[in-house]
Amino acid sequence: MAQAQIQTKNAGLELEESLISTLPTREGWWRPLFLFQGHWLTPQTVKSTMLVQAQFQPRADDIILASYPKCGTTWLKALAFTIANRSRHTVASEDHPVLTKHPQDLVPFLELPHRYLHPITELEALPSPRLLSTHIPCALLPSGVSALGSRVVYLCREPKDVLVSMWHYVNKVRKDFYIDLDKAFEFFCEGVTFFGPFWDHCLGYWKQSLEEPERVLFLKYDELMANPTKHVKILAEFLGVPFTNEEESAGMVEEVVRLCSFENLKSLPANSTGVSDRIGGLPMENSAYFRSAKVGDWRNCLTEEMARRLDCIVEEKLKGSGLSF
Repeated sequence: MAQAQIQTKNAGLELEESLISTLPTREGWWRPLFLFQGHWLTPQTVKSTMLVQAQFQPRADDIILASYPKCGTTWLKALAFTIANRSRHTVASEDHPVLTKHPQDLVPFLELPHRYLHPITELEALPSPRLLSTHIPCALLPSGVSALGSRVVYLCREPKDVLVSMWHYVNKVRKDFYIDLDKAFEFFCEGVTFFGPFWDHCLGYWKQSLEEPERVLFLKYDELMANPTKHVKILAEFLGVPFTNEEESAGMVEEVVRLCSFENLKSLPANSTGVSDRIGGLPMENSAYFRSAKVGDWRNCLTEEMARRLDCIVEEKLKGSGLSF
């Protein structure tokens, strides 16, 4: 039986490789990208996404935290985990999982680590309701996610801050390579990153949130940062675990905000020390997920001309959608 499974797996990988070889390709940040179902992705991401589409079995009570890379994913994971599990893990407890584990490890990705290295069946063992995450564009998610009514929380961010955060992140984790800001800027403006154009990613989930507001919650990083208490309550309501009057009176909402604050998370040993390989073949420092978290940090890197150009591109791409930054 084991031998048969290995042969089936190998045959599947050969099929994926043959399909990828037929896709259009172009230069990427550090390796070629392939055009898969309308999105420029790394070959590793193409293979992993194909496996997610073919093998992931959604459940009606799944909650998926979706985001474009560098839009506050780690923060959203910490908040959602703490809110959803507060009946099992008292927020003020000294051994709360957020204090001892990296937020990236508390909520697993659909597509990571790369699913041709780590089978997606790992997710099947998780008890319901599952809290999962993804960077996959809305259009590439398995159809069952929508059909079964799995809920999605999408977090987006001001695009100039996304670009700058992504540039810093890539240069920190890719020890074998460096991309200068001008080149990263041009790629971003062309919609060439790792999960397709930023604006397409946001628009896909934005439109779903308008069509199915009870199933898709669309949040903005800047607004969450400006008023975390308000949005923590919104998030709890959407997750189906609203705060009671007693919890609010006891300061539970503020305690969640404090526990999951950037300053607190960044200072924890689980997040500030050690190295982990959460992707597959790319070990990185746990601290790489925590840089500044500041709104408007792009002003320290981008010129006024670069900012105006990117603003114009994003405005044109989002024109008529009702979405703006």
